[in-house]
Amino acid sequence: MERVYGRKIVTYMIDGTPTGPKTIEIGNWSGKAIYTPRGSLKSVLSRSELQAPGVYLLRSESSDSDFDGSIYIGEAEKLNERLNHHSYSRDFESAICFLSKDDMLTKAHVKYLESRLVSLAKEANRSAVQNGITPPQSRISEADISDMEFFLDQIKLILPTVGINTLVPAAPHSKSQELDTSPGEIYSVKASDIKATMKEAEDAFIVLKGSEARLTTTDSIAPGWLKLRAKLIDEGVLVAEAGHFIFTENASFSSPSAASSVVLGRQAPGPISWVTASGVTYKEVKESQSPPSQENLED
Repeated sequence: MERVYGRKIVTYMIDGTPTGPKTIEIGNWSGKAIYTPRGSLKSVLSRSELQAPGVYLLRSESSDSDFDGSIYIGEAEKLNERLNHHSYSRDFESAICFLSKDDMLTKAHVKYLESRLVSLAKEANRSAVQNGITPPQSRISEADISDMEFFLDQIKLILPTVGINTLVPAAPHSKSQELDTSPGEIYSVKASDIKATMKEAEDAFIVLKGSEARLTTTDSIAPGWLKLRAKLIDEGVLVAEAGHFIFTENASFSSPSAASSVVLGRQAPGPISWVTASGVTYKEVKESQSPPSQENLED
């Protein structure tokens, strides 16, 4: 059992192992989540509650270094049947589904949730979203919309507890100003017209106070990064000064690409856009820190 933002989250390990399938509930919430690694999916599908409507997320690793994973979002009137179909048709590493404990969710409700989840995931731009288009929202009453938005809030709380940060946007105020002097490699952005520095934290990439960012953007920049720039400007983290923006405080980003794209005002691959004082890219630093492959060990 753990508390997130003051809420009690109760996790039950279905097979008694911490890495296996589990149910997740929040106090005073009528919903419920069931999480499972791919290898345990078949055993979980036999659970009677999965014969109900709900939404689900399938997570896998992403080959694109701009993202921390890949996600597919869907809805179903019978979750067990849809997930069983995906076990043959899709490649994924884990699945989590959300349903109602009191049968309150209808087809219209789960279609609304699916549409909102896809939209939020694309806005956060943290995971590669496999859904090609954002499905249209179903028409439900204002009261139902309020209920479904509350349901979404609980989904947002639960997902990070199983390592899925798909809906977690960059949090520009989440890191202490003490990171200016904390130990660690400092990277500079590769640009001749501006100066910006970045440090890697445990779960984020920090562009340091005093760094610069370009005033203008190009059409190549992803909508998620464009919205993040606008948010930083609105909140006074980015302030225009002498032909560029200045970071008035440390700003936290979900990936090095998010940081470089916001700083440079264009889509910029972070692993090669940030370099050490000696000109070594972030990508090269990480590759040098990786353990040798089994193939190299055998050589």
